[in-house]
Amino acid sequence: MIAILYQAQPSPIKNGIQKPMKPGGYSDSGADIAFELHSRGVKVCTPVDRPHIENDRDWVFPDTEEGIENAIRKGAKILWLNTVLYKGHPIGKFFDRDMELVGQLPHQVDTYDDKWTTNKLLREHGIFIPKTALITQDQGKDYDQQDLNFPVVVKPIRGRGSQGVALVRDKNELDAKLADLFSSGQYGSSVYIEQFLSGQEITLTVMPPGAYYIEGEKQHFEAPWCLPPVKRFNHKDGIAPYNGVVAVVENSALLDDGERRSKEITDACRQCEKAAELLTIKAPIRIDCRADENGRYFLFDLNMKPNMTGPSRPHRKNQDSLSLLAARGMGWNYFDLLQNMLRQRWKAPKSRQAKKPNTTGSIT
Repeated sequence: MIAILYQAQPSPIKNGIQKPMKPGGYSDSGADIAFELHSRGVKVCTPVDRPHIENDRDWVFPDTEEGIENAIRKGAKILWLNTVLYKGHPIGKFFDRDMELVGQLPHQVDTYDDKWTTNKLLREHGIFIPKTALITQDQGKDYDQQDLNFPVVVKPIRGRGSQGVALVRDKNELDAKLADLFSSGQYGSSVYIEQFLSGQEITLTVMPPGAYYIEGEKQHFEAPWCLPPVKRFNHKDGIAPYNGVVAVVENSALLDDGERRSKEITDACRQCEKAAELLTIKAPIRIDCRADENGRYFLFDLNMKPNMTGPSRPHRKNQDSLSLLAARGMGWNYFDLLQNMLRQRWKAPKSRQAKKPNTTGSIT
């Protein structure tokens, strides 16, 4: 039996930086997942005996120690970590139980949710990353812009989607945006600025190694691999709008076959797969890329927990996530994507020495 967890409280502040919490803590996508599985005959446990189809939290458990314990008492043997993870997350207290998990390892998310740290790692391994510079609050207006030229993009270090991200065209705009970000207290005491890339934006969902069913055939992947790329359009001030404001089906679409086969796109896919391998992913991640004026793609945002909303409930028929749009390019529907994610579930490591979880290939 499966229980879906959602984020019940903000993640801890780390080095003066806090990842902003999504309203509802991903309970909306958690309920989409739970309802889709339930409607397809997969056993799902819920906090209430008769969950209402439109009440998200009827379908999901809080990711607190009490919430997880409640899910286990109700019979859960598989916990779907549809939440923001971090070192010391309550799920770690249950690693000695006979449980299987869908999601990333908490300590990996804790490390790689820091976009500055992740970009540095990827750049050191030859992956194309835009030029960046770090700015701290105590620098005030005396920051070093290095060799970046305007326009530039301002980003939180532990951001979520496009929240807090802005394109600025000159130093006055940059100073005003920095003052706004730091005074809000939402994003911590450091942000970074990034070279603005003027070309096409794509997003790639990278799946972990494992066994998958594609067009009815079982296929095994020894390394991370990409779902078909999705292109983004209708940007606002150079930035793709947050999907809580504009549904991704309104500004995103699969690349056509000709575009997918181009050298630039295949190179971007290989770069994203290399990045995922460096991070030893256990579940899908989403990487946003954008091309420069010469058409070469750079990885500018890596998301350890991509959104997994889906059109499973009647009032959410326009809620395809970017990853689901990509999965449709494989011939998968929402249930197919969720099934294939479930097939990559892993046993919790019972000690720090257990570095590689075992995977299984069936759904209970």
